[in-house]
Amino acid sequence: MSATLLFGLSEAAVIAALQNPELPRGIVLLVATAGNVCGAVATFVLGRFFLRFEARRWFPVSPENRARAEAIFRRYGQPVLLLSWLPLIGDPLTLAAGILRMPWLAFLVYVTIGKAIRYGLLVWVFG
Repeated sequence: MSATLLFGLSEAAVIAALQNPELPRGIVLLVATAGNVCGAVATFVLGRFFLRFEARRWFPVSPENRARAEAIFRRYGQPVLLLSWLPLIGDPLTLAAGILRMPWLAFLVYVTIGKAIRYGLLVWVFG
């Protein structure tokens, strides 16, 4: 949910962690990826089980973004989740995956690969 609520905060934390020579780059990559995947899983669960709360202020995705993401998801299929790391569209995509009852394992694989690429690039550039 970091892309929706506090865009850039996780990237700043990764860049800061990479400045510490005591922290192995692989651990930084693993922790950042795992943390961001956990946020995506939370949004997936919201889509699968808690869509009735969509009108609530705390719900991470607006109805308009949800509809847009569902259309994209239906058009391009499951691999579109490789883009779940993108700001503004990533959370709606993971929500759409939950709403559309995407299989759990496929969701986890695509999202993990996408998020790992995101943080892998940060580690490569700033590490």
